[in-house]
Amino acid sequence: MKKNRIPLLLAAGCALLLPALSPADTVVEEIVARVNNEIVTRSEYVRSRDQLKQEVMQQDAANADRVFTEKQKDVLRDLIDQQLLLQKGKDLGITGDTELIKRLDEMRKQMNLETMEDLEKAAEAQGASYEDFKQNLRNQIITQKVISEQVGQKLAMNKDEERKFYDQHKADMERPEEVRLSEILIAPKTPVKPNGVDGKPEPPTEAETETALAAAKVKADDVLEQLHKGVKFEDLSKKYSDGPSAKEGGDLSYFKRGTLSKELEDKVFALKGGETTDTVRTKQGYVILQVTEHQMAGIPSFKEVESRIQDALYMQKLQPALRAFLSTLREEAFIDVKTGYIDSGASAKQTQPIETTDKEPKSKKLKKKKKLGVF
Repeated sequence: MKKNRIPLLLAAGCALLLPALSPADTVVEEIVARVNNEIVTRSEYVRSRDQLKQEVMQQDAANADRVFTEKQKDVLRDLIDQQLLLQKGKDLGITGDTELIKRLDEMRKQMNLETMEDLEKAAEAQGASYEDFKQNLRNQIITQKVISEQVGQKLAMNKDEERKFYDQHKADMERPEEVRLSEILIAPKTPVKPNGVDGKPEPPTEAETETALAAAKVKADDVLEQLHKGVKFEDLSKKYSDGPSAKEGGDLSYFKRGTLSKELEDKVFALKGGETTDTVRTKQGYVILQVTEHQMAGIPSFKEVESRIQDALYMQKLQPALRAFLSTLREEAFIDVKTGYIDSGASAKQTQPIETTDKEPKSKKLKKKKKLGVF
């Protein structure tokens, strides 16, 4: 089993951009739960509940009401889970600082922004506090690392389990023949003419079109020659391709039989992974296609899907192991949930807080039954 998998924490506890609070929920910060020296407020509870509702609507609008009703009972559980994991991360010395900087920089690059200040402005333009955004992202990193180190890395699997899973799910693994393609498109460049009397650019003449096509063919042939000399397809696509996939190195994803033109299908399905076509004339110009993967129809071999089987078994074992780990954290913690709210993940072995009366009749303190001090 790979040791570097990082499982996803429950969505309610890991939302990065949270919806704004309604006016009714911002008046008073009501405490709905205490987790050791930290608190869970009603505003946090409402934000997580609203986030869950949005996610359910996006995933399955037809059944959103039913699914939301089933899942909302775990909202407080997930918030308490997050606090327990964050506190465990603090005990282990996990800060998430380095990974936070890396994640923010990756976001900046994905959004094609020049500086981190631009990322901050982009976040605030969406109505989000940049500091809250960073803190939520940091919390997500910490909780993921705690789960990975304290739960994920301790899960054990063996070949017998993997083989058994493979035999039981062969029918689910059956697949059609398909190829994954990348392209380099060389489009003809016809001269741009001034607008005519009707306000539209004059179309190129037949001679101009033929000249542009001939130039495109020469360029495509040159690119093909570079390929034959060992230059990477991905690099050439980024440098020369006029296709929309150029930034991704020409990747077009997967195609089943019957989804391409007959001419292209005959060419690419005859190739093995890593092989390329010659230059092919299309409506857009001249294209060179590379088959990055060629998946044959039928049930894949165990070796082909072994990593996927490991991932599936890992996730099967992760959830019960994570709940057991969180139950242990609950049993070691001070947790007090306000009347009217339910922690669906509470352990039967949790020590409940009790009230002790001070010398002054109106003053009360909450204590653990065990000697864990005053909360």
